[in-house]
Amino acid sequence: MQPISNPVMSINKFVLALIVAAFVLESCNQKKKSEETQVPSRVVDVPRFNADSAYARIAEQVKFGPRVPNTKPHQQAAEYFIARFKKYGAAVVTQEFDALTWDNQKVQLKNIIASYNPTAQKRILLAAHWDTRPYADKDEVKRDAPFEGANDGASGAGVLLEVARAIGQGKSPDVGVDIILFDGEDWGEKEHGNSSIEMPEGYTDWWCLGSQYWAKHKHQKNYSAYFGILLDMVGSNHAQFFREGVSLEYAPSVVEKVWNTAARIGYTDYFVKTNVGGITDDHRFVNEIAKIPMIDIVHYQSGVGFFGDYHHSQKDNLSIISKETLGAVGNTLLNVVYYEQ
Repeated sequence: MQPISNPVMSINKFVLALIVAAFVLESCNQKKKSEETQVPSRVVDVPRFNADSAYARIAEQVKFGPRVPNTKPHQQAAEYFIARFKKYGAAVVTQEFDALTWDNQKVQLKNIIASYNPTAQKRILLAAHWDTRPYADKDEVKRDAPFEGANDGASGAGVLLEVARAIGQGKSPDVGVDIILFDGEDWGEKEHGNSSIEMPEGYTDWWCLGSQYWAKHKHQKNYSAYFGILLDMVGSNHAQFFREGVSLEYAPSVVEKVWNTAARIGYTDYFVKTNVGGITDDHRFVNEIAKIPMIDIVHYQSGVGFFGDYHHSQKDNLSIISKETLGAVGNTLLNVVYYEQ
């Protein structure tokens, strides 16, 4: 004989089950939030990133003029970077090489590498490109005009110069740090244009010439790094950095590390935990050719996409650069480096 069910008791059990489920869900959410923003198990003295200094380094680059390969501003900027890195105590080497562009121009390029704590086996690679695109092909009016490239090129290099100053003039991190400024990143095909010449042997893309070269000819025999972080267009007003697809494909744990660090120190408005598609940038070739897991911190604008509405136009000038954005990126980077063991 089956017992007669009690409707009131069934309802009470259902309500209790809902309460338990809600409690479990809330506990999981709190645990996840705690993991993302938890205080590290050890306290590290991380040097403060000086956003004013980073801004000054960007302004100095812009003052040279567009740093287009085969021009005087390009040469002056290279000399400037080398002198700055040496002033900040880095061991500096350069890679000079010729490359062919999509429009059949032979350009003289130079990758600049600055290293700290050279005897450390565990190394972190930080990178940006320092060249300027030769034409504003997304401009609404003057698509063949030169432009300052304050954000596209100068911002990443400016942040890394300030990171170098912080490392070189303070206590060194436990790990070795290599900073690479890649050249020839930004002379790819014009908007809606295609090359009529054959791509040179050893290259797979007209973009990112410097990183393709370095990935095949590393500055040091058997060089490797635990992981890498690429900066691209990291200085504009109200910029946000979404989690880019190639980074998630090759280095998901590094993405988590960087975005969680940003959350822990209060930069969730800048580092947004939303996944978006992948792009071709210098990190792609570091991942695929050099086999070093590298992520890209790059501006993503909702409703526009990657890079923002000033990309490759004359709007990319010093007026769009924000010290607050520079500080968010620079402080996150320094915390990631100094908390690594």
